Amino acid sequence: MIKKALSTFLLILLASASFHSQAQEDMDIEKIRAMGKQVVADRKKGNCVACHVIEDMEAPGTFGPPLIAMSARYPDKAKLRAQIWDATRRNMLTSMPPFGKHMILTEEEIDWVTEYIYSL
Repeated sequence: MIKKALSTFLLILLASASFHSQAQEDMDIEKIRAMGKQVVADRKKGNCVACHVIEDMEAPGTFGPPLIAMSARYPDKAKLRAQIWDATRRNMLTSMPPFGKHMILTEEEIDWVTEYIYSL
């Protein structure tokens, strides 16, 4: 009887830890996306809205493609990150700045921007 109670307790404890871990991860992703959104809107950093339409941002540009359905357009998030890091790898004539290659953004900021844009 004690073994059964102990095993039940352990199962509940593991389930609780797993739920807490997932909730923490979800909260962390939201924080990362919020930081990415700030970089995207920052005129001294990403300033993506200068060229791209982004649904919830003001005064969008129309020079670049609209940033919508990004997870469908880039099923592999690593390819989206590579595009942000250096768009000239896919298109030498692009007007998109190579944010990583030219150190406009830090690696961490590129991760944040990737996470935010991927969520659009």
